[in-house]
Amino acid sequence: MSKTLIIVVVIALALGMYGCSSYNGLVQTDTNVQEKWAQVQTQYQRRADLIPNLVRTVQGAANFEKSTLTAVIQARASATQVKFTADQLTPENVQKFQAAQDQLSGSLSRLLAVAESYPNLKANQNFSELQAQLEGTENRIAVSRNDFNGAVKTYNQSVRSFPNNIFAGIFGFPVKGFFEASQAAQNAPTVQF
Repeated sequence: MSKTLIIVVVIALALGMYGCSSYNGLVQTDTNVQEKWAQVQTQYQRRADLIPNLVRTVQGAANFEKSTLTAVIQARASATQVKFTADQLTPENVQKFQAAQDQLSGSLSRLLAVAESYPNLKANQNFSELQAQLEGTENRIAVSRNDFNGAVKTYNQSVRSFPNNIFAGIFGFPVKGFFEASQAAQNAPTVQF
């Protein structure tokens, strides 16, 4: 009787220790996803902060169609309203966030394309600096999104692997959503001279 009890206690302790280790590993990977999501949001916020300066510079240096500037301003407002915490990173919510950001990217592309038609604007040092800042920000966004997807991959593998999936279900660790390429990114832009 005592030998059986000792075996049961040893098995229970081993399972408890493994459960604690699994839980702690899930917490670490979830925290990493949250950190990477915060970095993505920081880079998108940086872009949103640069846009008003870019728009003011363009407005001051060129008088062209207001619809382009209005589209950029509206897209920025829309993009900054879509916010999620790391706990809300379902694939659907990530797609909503990305759709708002894609709309802003398209508007910025149109703004920069229209600006190419104005030689005085291209020569404006403020515009050139803001454009360089915006390009750098877009690169930072791409890096942050890649880092986020890497963290989500690691997290999702941990959550879906046996026997961690049992503990993930018990402790409420759902699968997170990835950033995916937008439909607009599937086609290369056409450049005409």
